[in-house]
Amino acid sequence: MKFNLEAIMPYFIFIGIFILSVILGVIFKKVVHSRLLRLSEKTSWKGDDIILRAVGKSVLLWFILGGFYLAIDYLSISAGLEHGFRIFIFVIFILSLTIAISKITVELLKLYSEKTGGAFPSTTMFNNLIRIVIITIGLLMIFQTLGISITPALTALGVGGLAISLALKDTLSDVFAGLHILISKKMKPGDMISLESGEKGTVENISWRNTGIRDRLNNLIIIPNSKLSTAMVTNYNYPVQEVAMRVRCGVSYDSDLEHVEKVTIEVAQEVLKEVDGGITDSEPSLVFLNFGESSIDFRVKLLAKDFDGGLMVQHEFIKRLKKRYDEEGINIPFPIRTIYKGSE
Repeated sequence: MKFNLEAIMPYFIFIGIFILSVILGVIFKKVVHSRLLRLSEKTSWKGDDIILRAVGKSVLLWFILGGFYLAIDYLSISAGLEHGFRIFIFVIFILSLTIAISKITVELLKLYSEKTGGAFPSTTMFNNLIRIVIITIGLLMIFQTLGISITPALTALGVGGLAISLALKDTLSDVFAGLHILISKKMKPGDMISLESGEKGTVENISWRNTGIRDRLNNLIIIPNSKLSTAMVTNYNYPVQEVAMRVRCGVSYDSDLEHVEKVTIEVAQEVLKEVDGGITDSEPSLVFLNFGESSIDFRVKLLAKDFDGGLMVQHEFIKRLKKRYDEEGINIPFPIRTIYKGSE
């Protein structure tokens, strides 16, 4: 049997190009991409790190697809089969590129949100929404390449979407309520909030249906977005993180109020300067409120960096004020009620 070299040569070329594309892909990823990644770590902008890391996961696949695309020309196959292979390569390339772009977009938006102090809502819900939009665009491009008409699909989605929206009315209400919370910047992850119903904690995440709030006991409170959007909420981080702690106190009627004010302000200034969480360059204030049943009542205002810092400032202020009052002979009276008993 005569060995026909010309007949099998195209297959050798096909295999050679395929193997060469794999080798080039490995070299590019191990050498070129690694060096670019090391250089990007030295730059001040973190965006190049995000782009290179996202692209790095698909580089080898893209080289293989490119080699396969070029090598098809050397195969003696029908035009229809060749066209099918090329469509398959294009579909895989678009899918991998879409996934890489969605990762890059989400991470860049997270970076922008951190840089601007939360000006952009970077949450699970918003990130997933961005991914869905980008992947949908990629799928539409694939449908267009495959020759599938998009118009009937969109019509079917419209009719089906109406039926689904009626069946999932409560779910969609939570979804749109979550979007309203994010867009209105009513709150964002990391904010300390309290609800009118009494729950208090830190917003952990805003998902499609629920918002998770971590309370002081490390329990996760899960609230439907539709209820949260209509609830009265106190946000301790909005519009600024600084919080004013108001401490009420009272002294006996025989106290020298000028002396009380001087001593109290001194203690407050000392606490703000020494306790972590206090705003050192702020000035505390004292306001006498009223003549109480057994004391002259007043209120002290101290500024803290955030809610947690405010609790520490308040804690330390009460301790030091009590100690200083004892040293100065200032009396904080117990509630006293005088009862007159008439003669029988």
